[in-house]
Amino acid sequence: MPQKSTIKLPLTPAEKARLRQRKIRMGDLLQFAVDEIAGMLEVPMARARELRALAEFQEIPSVGIRFAEDLVFLGYYSVRDLAEKNGATLIEEFELKKGYWLDPCVEDQFRLVVHVAKHHDHSKQWWHFTPARKAYRAANGYPASRPTRAWHEIPAENR
Repeated sequence: MPQKSTIKLPLTPAEKARLRQRKIRMGDLLQFAVDEIAGMLEVPMARARELRALAEFQEIPSVGIRFAEDLVFLGYYSVRDLAEKNGATLIEEFELKKGYWLDPCVEDQFRLVVHVAKHHDHSKQWWHFTPARKAYRAANGYPASRPTRAWHEIPAENR
């Protein structure tokens, strides 16, 4: 797995201080098990699990902190968890949980993470999945249960 140079994590000031004390960078958290992270940062296991997941997801090309948070929001905590998933199904699940539909390129990101999980291939970016998404949606459309409001109709602070 290629090392990504900029892992961003929503750390509290105390968590940042504990990392600095131990001379550990955010991206280095991937070298530790969840229980080790919990002990190092003096946080509950659930918080350590979330932080490790956020770092792991950002190892995928073109996945930043926001999309990593979206994956955790859906209940995924490792790339391995996505190996049996489907990008089209994931976006549909995500939109239902959010209550609004998203920019179509978000589906391309879901397709990318599933691809990485299945094939361990870090050579692609989200836009490599745009043609497959367009072909799939042209043939299958969206489910009737898809929310009717778009992400851009929702105030930014509520997204």
